[in-house]
Amino acid sequence: MCENHDMIDPFEPRQVRDGNISYGLSSYGYDIRISSEFKVFTNVHNSIVDPKNFDDRSFVDIEGPECIIPPNSFALARTEEYFRIPRDVLVVCVGKSTYARCGLIVNVTPLEPTWEGYLTLEISNTTPLPAKVYGREGIAQLLFFEGDEEPETAYADRQGKYMEQTGVTLPKM
Repeated sequence: MCENHDMIDPFEPRQVRDGNISYGLSSYGYDIRISSEFKVFTNVHNSIVDPKNFDDRSFVDIEGPECIIPPNSFALARTEEYFRIPRDVLVVCVGKSTYARCGLIVNVTPLEPTWEGYLTLEISNTTPLPAKVYGREGIAQLLFFEGDEEPETAYADRQGKYMEQTGVTLPKM
């Protein structure tokens, strides 16, 4: 399905490990990679986190092969892969067990039918210790659900605000 609809670019048709946290096609899903662009939450400016009036000074930009997430904090990052979701498909993202066993939780909303772009992920460090995340390696798994029929109104029809996002995207109103 992914190859026929050009859903994932770049697409890796097998599981890749080679000393990395795995990514690529799995039994019933696809393990996505995180890029090396991160926005790490900080309290330096004592900003209020407000989804209706988000202050981008709440984050510090980090670019590199790894990112240290402070204790009880989080980071935003984007995927290496660009997605094009068909009209009859819904995608759900779940974290990989390797990171979950380290107290890191990956959160993302569903990828709705007709949405496309790089996926912005939130990685929460639930531990009292700093935690390391590796760029360009596996971070989460996508599960694909094909509907029996297409929805009446899909994401692109509504002109969704996160359509065709290219970088780590902060909250929008």
